[in-house]
Amino acid sequence: MTSELKVEEIQPALTESKTSLFRERMKQFWESFSKNKAAVLGGAIVLIYILVAFFAPLLASYDPYEIDLTNKLQPPSMEHWMGTDDKGRDILARILYGSRLSMGVGFAAVTFGAFFGIIMGLVAGYYGGWLDTIISRILDVMLAFPGILLALAIISALGPSLINVMIAVGVFSIPLFARVVRGSMLETKKLEYIDAIRSLGANDATIIFKHILPNILSPIIIQGTLRLATAILSAAGLSFLGLGAQPPSPEWGTMLSNGRDFLFSAPYMAIFPGLAISILVLGFNLFGDGLRDALDPRLKS
Repeated sequence: MTSELKVEEIQPALTESKTSLFRERMKQFWESFSKNKAAVLGGAIVLIYILVAFFAPLLASYDPYEIDLTNKLQPPSMEHWMGTDDKGRDILARILYGSRLSMGVGFAAVTFGAFFGIIMGLVAGYYGGWLDTIISRILDVMLAFPGILLALAIISALGPSLINVMIAVGVFSIPLFARVVRGSMLETKKLEYIDAIRSLGANDATIIFKHILPNILSPIIIQGTLRLATAILSAAGLSFLGLGAQPPSPEWGTMLSNGRDFLFSAPYMAIFPGLAISILVLGFNLFGDGLRDALDPRLKS
């Protein structure tokens, strides 16, 4: 009863303090982030791509799947701004719709990897002992394989498809998130306020998810943003090899693979999907670097 009364008495003060601290941190974050012109540019690129993916049906003037052999391999023109492919399909429309697939795969893969990686990192870092040893050895085994090689092995076992690409890219993202979370947990759980919360009778789940996890979100967000660029690039690479999205899907990696057969006769078939991938990856990298510098000044180069 005494512990419950103490918690009730200090809860309003704690809530007000947390709200004020959150506002102050957000203000500091925005001031730091807005000064980084490269990060702002990266954020603008990412935002534009998200809007394009969301409004693709309104922006596209043609059906990305409609075959028109009478207009195949048309160079860029006022009618078809990026030309047409070997099936007569409008390349711009396919790139617009392909943004949904490429970004969807990236976000799904990173979410998959982050979920399992965060859980493993929290458990290993908080409890330590034999649990930490087992989880760390599993992570070491996963990190022993190059990411793309591990993804190839998974897809070879599951079969080529866009869903399996998400799983494969997500699996080799798990150890990266787990390592980041474990290290942050080992540092945070030793702080005095955690001992104070434990002395008030809070259980492990409350301490981990309510008091520790919110305070180690910064490195997780940074890792997730930077990982999105790698995930999108890896997914496009797997699709380029024929292991991801299958034709006639307008996924950028698949379009790039199809365009390599026409590099001399119709180079725009490969140039525009390649540019779409490159600019998006650049945007996420710039944005992630800016977030890293703004959220954790200790990591500034």
